[in-house]
Amino acid sequence: MDRKQKAIELHNNGSNCAQAVLLAFADKVDIDEETLHKISEGFGAGMGTMNGTCGALSGAVMLAGLMNSDGDVDHPATKSSTYGIDRKLYLGFVEKSGASICRELKGVDTGKVLCSCSDCIRNAVDTIEEVLFNGNAD
Repeated sequence: MDRKQKAIELHNNGSNCAQAVLLAFADKVDIDEETLHKISEGFGAGMGTMNGTCGALSGAVMLAGLMNSDGDVDHPATKSSTYGIDRKLYLGFVEKSGASICRELKGVDTGKVLCSCSDCIRNAVDTIEEVLFNGNAD
């Protein structure tokens, strides 16, 4: 099963968009799935308010930190490079989805849906694969 399909299945089974994206890449980080699920729970539905960043994009950014950070609490040296990855994830996601804010993506104020949750999840997974794995996360 590819990662997009895995993420969609997770979402269809009750995970939010952030959880679905992050858990689709659980094998790439050194953290168990239960912890990843808990960490990402508050990021679904635009941080639970639809006014924040799309959960799928938030999951992608969480993955970037987990994969790129040196984890050095006393002398962190990777913050800038992680922000660079985040920028690429953001730009790629917005190019594919049309926006980064959940409310805008769902057309809450305009009545025009720019991107469904399923498509946002697929777009986030695609962008992760492009940015973090040069097109191939397997």
